[in-house]
Amino acid sequence: MAAYPQDPGAPDAAYLAFWRERHLCTLTTLRPDGTPHVVPVAVTYDPEARLARVITGRASAKVRHILAAGPEGARVAVCQVSGRRWGTLEGRAAVRTEPERIADAERRHAERYERTPSPNPDRVVIEIALDRAMGRG
Repeated sequence: MAAYPQDPGAPDAAYLAFWRERHLCTLTTLRPDGTPHVVPVAVTYDPEARLARVITGRASAKVRHILAAGPEGARVAVCQVSGRRWGTLEGRAAVRTEPERIADAERRHAERYERTPSPNPDRVVIEIALDRAMGRG
């Protein structure tokens, strides 16, 4: 089966089902020198809002990289793989600190990963406004 593009706001059923399964993902950000920084993360995908969300601590390198990109945010990619299946979501990331956005991201995380995140007063959410999706189902 070949790789195929997806509409990040209206993915096909197989692609969406894959993103609802419990998988560890990676997030790729760029360091200030332009080199990639790839780290494991938990990701939730909301095609209706065209958003992917990652909860993390505000002092993390990934947050620093996104903030260093300036007010327009940073281009990033999240990816997951399981055997021959894979999916990548790309877009512009912004760091959100609003309590209601963090709570929504925590709820989504608990739903997908079947685990409530531990309390963290320094938590933020990285919201990725999606403009590209691809994968192989």
